[in-house]
Amino acid sequence: MRGSAEGRPAERGAGSILALAVLAGTVLLTTLIVSILGLLAVGRSVANAADAAALAAADTASGAIAGYPCAAADAAATLNETAVTHCTVTGLIASVSVRRRVHGIDISASARAGPPSGDPGG
Repeated sequence: MRGSAEGRPAERGAGSILALAVLAGTVLLTTLIVSILGLLAVGRSVANAADAAALAAADTASGAIAGYPCAAADAAATLNETAVTHCTVTGLIASVSVRRRVHGIDISASARAGPPSGDPGG
């Protein structure tokens, strides 16, 4: 009986420390997961911006919209909070790359747009 009485005081508060450790781990893991999911959403947004910029450039190259193809791509990218890093137009095919910096991480995407390959105009 005397040995068990001496062991009790040393164990007091151990459950509180364990509960705090579990809580801290849960908060850390939740923060990490939310940050990663946020970056994935921004990645999808950047891919959509690349698509829009390529479509704008291709529409301009085809004459459907007045102006210069890469300027149209740049305007579309700016509206989607990205920057064009590369723009080429070959015939009616436009290839555009865009980039966005989020929390010090560069997220980039590329897209091509134009008429289907079987179309005599392309």
